[in-house]
Amino acid sequence: MKHLNTVTDNLNNKANNNPRRPRSSVLSRINKNGDIRRIAPQDYDQLAWEIRRFLIQKVSVTGGHLASNLGAVELTMALHLVFDFSKDRIVFDVGHQSYVHKILTGRKDDFDTLRQHGGLSGFPKRSESATDAFDTGHASNSVSAALGMACARDLKGDDNAVIAVIGDGASTGGMFFEALNNAGRMKRNVIIVLNDNDMSISRNLSGLSVYLSGLRTASSYTELKDHVKRRLAHLPRIGEPIADHLSTVKTGIKNMMIPEMLFENFGVTYLGPVDGTNISQMVKTFKDARKLQKAVIVHVVTKKGRGYEPAERHPDKFHGIGPFEIETGQLKQPKRRPSWSDVFGQALVEEGRTCDKIVAITAAMADGTGLKLFGMRYPKRFFDVGIEEEHAVTFAGGLASQGMIPVVAIYSTFLQRAYDQLLEDVCLQNLHVIFAVDRAGLVGRDGETHQGIFDTSFLAQMPNMTVLEPKNAWELKAMLHYGIHQIDGPVAIRYSRGSAPEGFADHTQPIEGLKAEILRDGRDAALLTLGHLCETGAAICEGLKTQADVDCGLVNVRSIKPMDTEMLERMAERGPVITLEDNSRIGGFGQRAAAWLAEHKPGSRVLVLAVEDQFVPHGSTDELMADLGLDAVHAVDRIAAFLKKQKDKK
Repeated sequence: MKHLNTVTDNLNNKANNNPRRPRSSVLSRINKNGDIRRIAPQDYDQLAWEIRRFLIQKVSVTGGHLASNLGAVELTMALHLVFDFSKDRIVFDVGHQSYVHKILTGRKDDFDTLRQHGGLSGFPKRSESATDAFDTGHASNSVSAALGMACARDLKGDDNAVIAVIGDGASTGGMFFEALNNAGRMKRNVIIVLNDNDMSISRNLSGLSVYLSGLRTASSYTELKDHVKRRLAHLPRIGEPIADHLSTVKTGIKNMMIPEMLFENFGVTYLGPVDGTNISQMVKTFKDARKLQKAVIVHVVTKKGRGYEPAERHPDKFHGIGPFEIETGQLKQPKRRPSWSDVFGQALVEEGRTCDKIVAITAAMADGTGLKLFGMRYPKRFFDVGIEEEHAVTFAGGLASQGMIPVVAIYSTFLQRAYDQLLEDVCLQNLHVIFAVDRAGLVGRDGETHQGIFDTSFLAQMPNMTVLEPKNAWELKAMLHYGIHQIDGPVAIRYSRGSAPEGFADHTQPIEGLKAEILRDGRDAALLTLGHLCETGAAICEGLKTQADVDCGLVNVRSIKPMDTEMLERMAERGPVITLEDNSRIGGFGQRAAAWLAEHKPGSRVLVLAVEDQFVPHGSTDELMADLGLDAVHAVDRIAAFLKKQKDKK
């Protein structure tokens, strides 16, 4: 604890005017919603320091989204000082920055279970607390949700406040501007807090980021406006008439210092920029914002990672981090093998070396998707479009229509946002775009909003789309090369989170023809597995042999679409067919395989092991696989029971 104090003190003392903190804990007095309003103003700095120390301690053990929460401590405190979230409503865009809100609403004693199986969620959850008004996890939807809440409030005749807290990264999304356009016309009081830390997950590179930078550097606008008001009031004869036209003067000052008042042109009042460490200034501004009978943006300037030096230096690394050493900021369990993303990124660099038509596109996730290296090697062929997945896909379609070969790397759960663009702007025209679908399947501790369990279903239903899934690092490289050079149309290669498996290194059947790969022959049944689950499949086959005396074959499906129907027919002729995948059963490979066999090989015996019709909560991947009955232990029991039932029917 002594060293923890040293690490956090050095930075927090910069923020606090009085580095001598009282001995009694202020945070211990925060046990339920509203308790912060009983804290004396002179103790606010102490409370902010204690919250930061608490977050660093807890997240260093559980992992989580640290940098964004450290930057929003005073901001969240100010919101809770002005609003009562037992009746007022707050929507945290994405939700990465909601930890402080959880602490201030009586959940600090649950932080040891943060993101753990059955524990506290890392995102807002209505089922977790009445003070969480809306479940979030994806970017740019907060203003739309808040505007809907404000309309419902007015229709019911209530008087509660509605607040949306959105980061500058999420505000680059098209949905934000759609909501802003609607908010400006509806004349309803909704408060949009723009948390501007010049970051999304990685450094912001968007046009809006440049615009906000201009607003930050023009912060003297507010001071000048107040100065003009004061001076005019003292001018004899002409002062009062001029003061009567201050609204015109105000507009003129804005036009001089901030040439394009983007937000006010939408019909939304702009307040700011406000110092995100100045609680009294934020409190005053939020009170003013509540009085307005229209939508208002409060521009708050914060610093991502504030209060912890490693997070301030590397806010992207500490955006979402595993357990780490507080003293050094280093992960407690560093990666032992290259991740799927690392393998993909390196493979794309090699492809780019020999083919100058290849371009890479990311939606503000260059680090997470492994594209950072490509961007460094080939900067002219690298495009980070910001948190704009829909635009990224259609932008890729435009590139492909002119003979380029775009490779778009997006997490599975975020690719859902671009469904229409995939279908209409790529597949309909059969454009040669490669989609690297990262974090496919179960991703673990981020929970329902981030599990990539639907991509197989929605991608495979699209005409012209080829969907592949590799079993290991070698196969990912081979599929990428094949997709780039041998397929003339859209290709999606899905792969999971974490380290790329090293198993089956001696199985290197060429990708040509998109044929399935037989990993193990068996006389009693065939287990068809997808991607990294081939390793689980091998364990299942061993378990069936030892526990049920079942000789089960193992097949690496490889191509989800088109299906290797010759293989399906051959396996069904031998005996029962079992499929294993970490995608939703509905529309998944197993259901499609079963439907094909029912039509072409009536009487085939098929067992589909997949995610049932549900959302999957947070927890480790192993825990979730067990809960879903898809781990080796449960799968062996399920398959053995199925095979016994089939045998008894004969």
